[in-house]
Amino acid sequence: MENPEVAQIFEEIADLLDIQGENPFRVRAYRNAARVIRDLSQSLAEMVKDGNKNLEELPGIGKDLAGKITTIVETGDLPLRQELRGQVPAGLRDLLNVSGLGPKRALALFKKFKVSSLDDLRRVAEGHRIRKLPGFGAKTEEKILESLKNLEQEGRRVYLAEAKVYANALLRHLKGTPGMKRVDVAGSFRRRRETVGDLDMLATCSRVEPAMDRLAAYDGVAAVLARGETKMTVRLKSGLQLDLRVVPEKSYGAALQYFTGSKSHSILLRRRAQERGLKLNEYGVFRGKKSIAGRTEEDVYESLGLPWIPPELREARGEIELALTGRLPALVELDDIRGDLHMHTTATDGRASLEEMIQAAKKRGYAYIAITDHSKRVTMARGLDAQRLRQHWQAIDKAASKVKGMAVLKGVEMDILEDGTLDLPDDVLKEADWVIASIHYGQNQPREQIMQRLLNAVRNPYVSAIGHPTGRLIGKRKGYDVDLKTIFKAAADYGCLMELNGQPSRLDLDDVALMAAKEQGIPIVVNTDAHAVEELGFMEFGIYQARRGGLEARDIANTRSLARFRALLKK
Repeated sequence: MENPEVAQIFEEIADLLDIQGENPFRVRAYRNAARVIRDLSQSLAEMVKDGNKNLEELPGIGKDLAGKITTIVETGDLPLRQELRGQVPAGLRDLLNVSGLGPKRALALFKKFKVSSLDDLRRVAEGHRIRKLPGFGAKTEEKILESLKNLEQEGRRVYLAEAKVYANALLRHLKGTPGMKRVDVAGSFRRRRETVGDLDMLATCSRVEPAMDRLAAYDGVAAVLARGETKMTVRLKSGLQLDLRVVPEKSYGAALQYFTGSKSHSILLRRRAQERGLKLNEYGVFRGKKSIAGRTEEDVYESLGLPWIPPELREARGEIELALTGRLPALVELDDIRGDLHMHTTATDGRASLEEMIQAAKKRGYAYIAITDHSKRVTMARGLDAQRLRQHWQAIDKAASKVKGMAVLKGVEMDILEDGTLDLPDDVLKEADWVIASIHYGQNQPREQIMQRLLNAVRNPYVSAIGHPTGRLIGKRKGYDVDLKTIFKAAADYGCLMELNGQPSRLDLDDVALMAAKEQGIPIVVNTDAHAVEELGFMEFGIYQARRGGLEARDIANTRSLARFRALLKK
């Protein structure tokens, strides 16, 4: 089993326990374990093979949970999950995928209206019965209906980070096929979309049958849905569908371009081919019946009078025009990043100590980092008041003095309060090296209030950047109702940076907003918002998002040296 599948089981157990009103500490233990497992770079299956002693060394994973992980890896399930499923109506947990519904509200709807499925929920919401329940109201009812509509449109999609785990495991497996020459993942995964609905894989192999046989034998396959001469479709145990196509070497580049998409980009290419008297399809580029390109993607684009276009840009957003005029951006690379400026430690809600986070960042070769634990408003994270924050900064200075070759900035993630004021006074903020201002509460306020809160922070002389600027959680919560154009204009005027938060559930700003920020010349700072050592790896997903937004290294603040980075800051 892959790590996300184990994490999924623990998440489900936490939900089922929560629905039943179980001890919150027990619920939290399973949720924390799920998060640790999702962030883990090592394979749990490999760790179990080596004996589960190392499992107990993971944060929050004691002997009991280590044993449960071993059981899941070895058997594919856990008796506890089956027991809890028998105690909770089958469709009730589906309600937790609806924005605005947590376990307690789901249980309240079940007790009052016998709601145990999404269809039940829709019927009750459309009948305007939910708004009459204490603690719900008309706005919650509207939010539920909107979320149900989004779920219908999107279907099952997983974060790019989760899809990458499955994709990499499948690539490793298929590369062991006798006669396998090349295998790649195409589709929205290759374009680095923030969520992935299914996986498209292309292969070229001396014989088709061994590749399909090897895929069918993969442990993560739940069912073979179809098998033809060159295409095979399977459903993975995770629920994702996978299509494998085996194509001739002479057509590999054309097939890779075709199945990478996007559909709109491919339409533009086919139209351009027609204008030049050519035919473009998944088999190649043809003049009449003669194939003139198709072995590589570069050949395909060249035959159309274009340079190769990076997959992240293939969304029909002007990339053809940029290519024709020689203005395609030299997209930022992960190796361009010099520092990470948003991370948490055990001083608030992080799962690693200050020293552990510093050493992990140093191993990544960074020139500088910032430690940014929460301010006092985030009480659930044990946020820091002025006195505790100053003590924390002293600890940072002490730890930084022991590190050679990397600067450690004294930072804070400070809340922008509901009334528009900031969670810490200016006399404290001016002592910081780096201040991120974020909204964590009051996300449903009217547009005018949210706008004023953000503008107040942007204009403050000690605020360095706005953290996760729209507050969205992908697939769960839409961003604030704000006019980003106005926010960006103010940021440009007052020298405030905008964050691209690399957490796979956020990726905030999104690609379209990044394009708009670039147009206004606002430097973006790509951060991980890491709460554990493993989460420093989320920089990869922030860079994918930056590339989708067309950003180059020069558009990103933390690609600069420390001296040049400091020159960008207001202070």
